[in-house]
Amino acid sequence: MTEQETTPETPPEEDGTAHLFSALGKQIKALREHRGLTQRELADASHFGVDLISAIERGVRTPQPDLLVAVDPVLGAHGALSAAIPDVEKALTRTRTRHPQWYRDYAGLEAQALELHHYGNQVIHGLLQTEAYARAIFTQRQPLLSVDMVEKRVADRLSRQSVFEAWPPPQYSFIFEEAVLRRPIGGRAVHQEQLRRLLTVGALRNVRIQVMETSCEEHPNMDGAFTLLTAKNEQRVGYTEVQGFPRLITDAREVREIQARYGIMQTMALRPPASMALIEKILGEQ
Repeated sequence: MTEQETTPETPPEEDGTAHLFSALGKQIKALREHRGLTQRELADASHFGVDLISAIERGVRTPQPDLLVAVDPVLGAHGALSAAIPDVEKALTRTRTRHPQWYRDYAGLEAQALELHHYGNQVIHGLLQTEAYARAIFTQRQPLLSVDMVEKRVADRLSRQSVFEAWPPPQYSFIFEEAVLRRPIGGRAVHQEQLRRLLTVGALRNVRIQVMETSCEEHPNMDGAFTLLTAKNEQRVGYTEVQGFPRLITDAREVREIQARYGIMQTMALRPPASMALIEKILGEQ
């Protein structure tokens, strides 16, 4: 979801999807270990990322039907995992509808976006967050969330990152204030892992990460973070959220103004190579 989440969602105890996905993750881990395979070997054999396999086994990522089909024969499950696909699809449908209506509109657009452009001045965008970074954000949130709710929101956030596995890949660009990269949310180890995550994702051909240096004297946007999305129908929309008050912007004039603002910031921020170098420098200072 968004980086400042205050709208209540369906608790895990009222939504069996979390238990189903956790159980499937445990089954996959047990079968893998029984076959004597490492997570890397399973990932290579099924043509999925090792980070995804790890997250699924820990119950923080959703095992999509295509993954269940791929790992079933590798693990010698004899159709047991594939047989769960109808239940998984039903659970995914419930998952898509459990969010508030205001977020469903945005979530649907983000999942199918052709392009996504984001300016952040507080935290790393959810699509780029590590599990530990996301957990630190939700754990620190006020009023406090229950442990189960924290874990559910972490899982929901990480599940959004499956967009990076899409083909053809959407185009993503991010501009972060330097202060965002220097704030050690979650502590030193979490901060280091998050910076490494940015370097990894920033190396993807369809991702562009830029840093707005604190020393930059001019700035065309002092109104907070925002996201620009280009939907499948080529419509471009904007999204903002302040203190839990979300807004999906569809008015063409307003979207055009935000787009112009973003374009100016792209010219003012460090170019991607210099931005990656700065992130590496910050990482080295930890």
